[in-house]
Amino acid sequence: MLNLYLLKRSTMSIKVADVSKFYGAQAALSHASFEVQRGQVVGLLGPNGAGKSTMMKILAGYIPPTSGEAFVNNFNVATQPLQAKQAVGYLPEHNPLYLDMYVVEFLEFVAGIYGLKKNTAASVKHAIELTGLGPEQHKKIGQLSKGYRQRVGMAQALLHNPEVLILDEPTAGLDPNQLTAIRQLIKDVGREKTVILSTHIMQEVEAMCGQVIIISKGKIVAHDTPQRVRQQVSGGSNVVEVEFLEEVNESIFAEANFISHVEKIAPRTFSITAKNDEDIRPKIFQLSVNQTLTIVKIQQQERALEDIFRTLTTSI
Repeated sequence: MLNLYLLKRSTMSIKVADVSKFYGAQAALSHASFEVQRGQVVGLLGPNGAGKSTMMKILAGYIPPTSGEAFVNNFNVATQPLQAKQAVGYLPEHNPLYLDMYVVEFLEFVAGIYGLKKNTAASVKHAIELTGLGPEQHKKIGQLSKGYRQRVGMAQALLHNPEVLILDEPTAGLDPNQLTAIRQLIKDVGREKTVILSTHIMQEVEAMCGQVIIISKGKIVAHDTPQRVRQQVSGGSNVVEVEFLEEVNESIFAEANFISHVEKIAPRTFSITAKNDEDIRPKIFQLSVNQTLTIVKIQQQERALEDIFRTLTTSI
């Protein structure tokens, strides 16, 4: 498993310690451990059946772990369930809504379940403003588009002002415009709260998540920033693509002691791998000046997160 990347802060938001979950003889999670600091947006990635939803349900207090411990805001989800649940807002993959209810009516109903009582009106108003439901608040939920239904689900998860938000596939089935709106909403919420979201869309992870946790066959195989996961899986190698104005031979790189490998991918374009984990673009530029060559384009190459995902989830 890759080394954990933990930005040390004073308060731990989520801690999972050696958690396993069995359904009969089938292991959904196997000795999973990780920690998340307050105020981070974390992408939970994995193939179907890897254990993502099981992990989220354990953290939300819906199901207990078979072994190990999970904590939310330092409350044990098994032995201190009420305190832990008060700190969590949860949007499951299949957003459960009463379609015959009006938006405000539904949120008032959920506020009653949360026991907000005197603060119901203020809490509902704040959740509607936060999720951009104002123009649709007097409609029946069944009349809303899927994007706005997801906003209603987000609003109910935020009603009690939780410190931790758990979102299971929050953008599944949305069109591009709806995707953009929900992603922005998650980013806005993530400025103040800890957010764990599962998704199969790698662009979402790149756009929203400061860290990723990758699960495969119930085991955590990576927990780090997307950039560091790339570096560790790629062996720390730094690859640069350079295109020259002139057609050149790869022999021009023969004496460069900072290069480990050169591949000609077009008559004027090369993929160059650094010998060490460093940015070699300035050295390549200087080499071209010395050779009186003109560079048209030079850029770092990164393995796509999707490729990293495949590598990690097919290797165990």
